[in-house]
Amino acid sequence: MALLMRRCTNIFRINPLVRMSSNSAVRLGLSPASCMFDEAVEIKVSGLSPRQRVELHSELKDDKGLVFRAWASYEADGRGQLDLGVQASDSGTYTGVDPMGLFWSMKPDVPHSKFLKRDASIPQLYSIQASSGGQVLAREVNERHFMAPGVRRTPVRDGRIRGTLFTPPGRGPFPAVIDLYTLGGTLCEPRAALLANKGFMVLALAYYGYQDMPKKVDKLELEYFEEALTFLQKQPEVKQTGIGTVSFSKSGDLALSMASFLPNIKASVCINVSISNVLFPLHYKDMVIPPLSSKMKRITFTDSGIMDIRDVLDDPMAKENLSTVIPIQRATCNFLFLVSEDDRNWNSTYFAEQACNILKAHGKANYEVVSYPKAGHFLEVPYMPQHPSGFHAAVDQVVVFGGEPKVHADAQLDAWRRVQEFFKQHL
Repeated sequence: MALLMRRCTNIFRINPLVRMSSNSAVRLGLSPASCMFDEAVEIKVSGLSPRQRVELHSELKDDKGLVFRAWASYEADGRGQLDLGVQASDSGTYTGVDPMGLFWSMKPDVPHSKFLKRDASIPQLYSIQASSGGQVLAREVNERHFMAPGVRRTPVRDGRIRGTLFTPPGRGPFPAVIDLYTLGGTLCEPRAALLANKGFMVLALAYYGYQDMPKKVDKLELEYFEEALTFLQKQPEVKQTGIGTVSFSKSGDLALSMASFLPNIKASVCINVSISNVLFPLHYKDMVIPPLSSKMKRITFTDSGIMDIRDVLDDPMAKENLSTVIPIQRATCNFLFLVSEDDRNWNSTYFAEQACNILKAHGKANYEVVSYPKAGHFLEVPYMPQHPSGFHAAVDQVVVFGGEPKVHADAQLDAWRRVQEFFKQHL
């Protein structure tokens, strides 16, 4: 309890200029006060004066100590009450009726920063406060968990394999998934943990730049991912009917390669991925798939001066680039391609179209594409703060990733539902 109190105290710094109300009858209600990260919260304020203007602010601090904030301005109803599920914000980081706007519309204090959660066993604390006329009227904490009761988190160091294994409560057997994130240096524990809550055994797998792994690489070996597949299949709680993969960005071509060359991949969710191998040569036994070439002269800049690299990569379907294309016609698994049409990292819409053309040309119908207009590259779990621009390791610069905030938030909700349904159907 002492630890929780210290953490709560540390995040109550939303606006140091406002004055605390000394004797307020205002009540800020969060229902539930403690919940899973992908669950919605009801936010209500009572005890206000009729038609009183009130501002709501939210704040969190991530595992790097970066602060993210959102705010919205409202008018109470004739009874002095406010319900974010009914009444509309007229200004702030979002407008309109949106009960979760104070979560998904958060922006970092340091521009271009991305929310980071290293350890999914530790819940994320959100401080919510209501204020009016420079006075804080009420504030509460929403504790958002990534792991449901009974889910186990086990760090993995097995041979070359590094990552984190999430196991649902019970004895199993459970359908199993390998979770691959983008470039090296961190793990996507939130998504893996939240999937474990739904009854899947999930290995969040690092592939470089993590712990004692090489910080930089000039090639990747598919044998490493084969070892991870073998490791997961050997777990006694795993259902022996095939493994799923969920991938995003650069990890997508690795997941497509796993499905094309390795046995027992049964279902593959591919989020804004490339049909070609990119960045590094991919080695497997005596085979090498070269990376797709690029042209830096195709870089453009936004009106605010941020680099836009969407069209840097060459056309993978051009004759001279076909050797970079992952031979997904070899795969026997089912594919779900989730595509953001405003992806500024690369043309993921075109890549998904070409992937489907390849499969169709080989007489296959084992694929589905879901496209999200105006969503950006970082399509993540629900209510995660959007990452519309940030540092890109491949170009060593800040780039734009795209996405209109509200539309992007809605896309994350829908995509998360589809990921679960797809794995339940095919695993």
